[in-house]
Amino acid sequence: MKRYVHFPKVEGQASRQAHADLPAGTFEREISKEGFFGPAAHLYHRHPPTGWVAFDGPLRPHAFHSMRLGGAHESPWAAPELLHNSAVRVRFWRCDGNMPALARNADGDDLMFVHAGRGEFFCDYGHLSFEAGDYLLIPRGTMWRVECSEPLRALLIEASNNSYRLPDKGLVGPHAIFDAAMLDTPRIDDAFKDQQGEMEWRVAIKRRGAVSMVTYPFNPLDAVGWHGDLSVVRINLRDLRPLMSHRYHLPPSAHTTFLADRFVVCSFVPRPFESDPGAMKVPFFHNNDDYDEVIFYHAGNFFSRDNIHPGMITMHPGGFTHGPHPKALQNVLKQPKPATDEYAVMIDTRDPLEVSPAAAGIEWPGYVDSWKTAK
Repeated sequence: MKRYVHFPKVEGQASRQAHADLPAGTFEREISKEGFFGPAAHLYHRHPPTGWVAFDGPLRPHAFHSMRLGGAHESPWAAPELLHNSAVRVRFWRCDGNMPALARNADGDDLMFVHAGRGEFFCDYGHLSFEAGDYLLIPRGTMWRVECSEPLRALLIEASNNSYRLPDKGLVGPHAIFDAAMLDTPRIDDAFKDQQGEMEWRVAIKRRGAVSMVTYPFNPLDAVGWHGDLSVVRINLRDLRPLMSHRYHLPPSAHTTFLADRFVVCSFVPRPFESDPGAMKVPFFHNNDDYDEVIFYHAGNFFSRDNIHPGMITMHPGGFTHGPHPKALQNVLKQPKPATDEYAVMIDTRDPLEVSPAAAGIEWPGYVDSWKTAK
């Protein structure tokens, strides 16, 4: 366990409780270690910490229009990679029909988030149906394929040379956010048995970023049964029950859904706004300098961001202050809505991310200016 030099102090005009009862006319900014898990300080400013008039250099925040990527691909390994580092690779995959070959990732676990579409998922463990809002966690080495009844648009998040696991939910217990019993596993049902046969099938195996093709004279998805504690699992965003407090704005870490060694995946789903008069009702300004932050916007009204639409991806490199846009701050001063109406997937990475040429080609360059207050 890391041991930091830290001790609680209060200096000047400040709140004693983070994210609540801010001094009149101030804006709170959090500086923290280890994301939102380590020691932190809360500073109270006279001006919004994102009130810049110019922003130049590599720390500039990014926004990408993933739905503008052209072309569908029969293989997930052909899907354009948008962001990557040594621990995680993020692709956006468009598939309009049935995969003609099986896929197998020997580089790490895959987490597929279905943004749009529906269909059937066949794998070593059996058969599952999928639809928009589903997470499909695919263990490393699993053979799989999809048959799309509606065109598939999916975010693929690879835990490179690593595995996904569930977060420790601490004081709230193992059934918080979702009970592990909600994780669906594939079935060896009639649909799975019907797709078996003696026809030739190929398997596209990705290892160290390169794809090898293995051909079988039969469908290798021919299991008749299995047992164990390793499998593909599925859960939909609708099944998540977020942690909330009517008196305190919880940090994004409270919504952690899956994690690997060097990054976490969080899910934002509708929840009531904080009702306590002194509690913050929008995400707080923060310096999350230990992590790069990526958010994929799935559906709904994204109250803390302006001009962000479903299918867009934002990336905030660690090292600069960010937080709600000016319109969100204005709206919270009005009569707030009773609840949020947004579905989004967040990826926080411990190591800096690289932006691929494919992502640069669909970037909204004016995103950095969206924090500016209109004159």
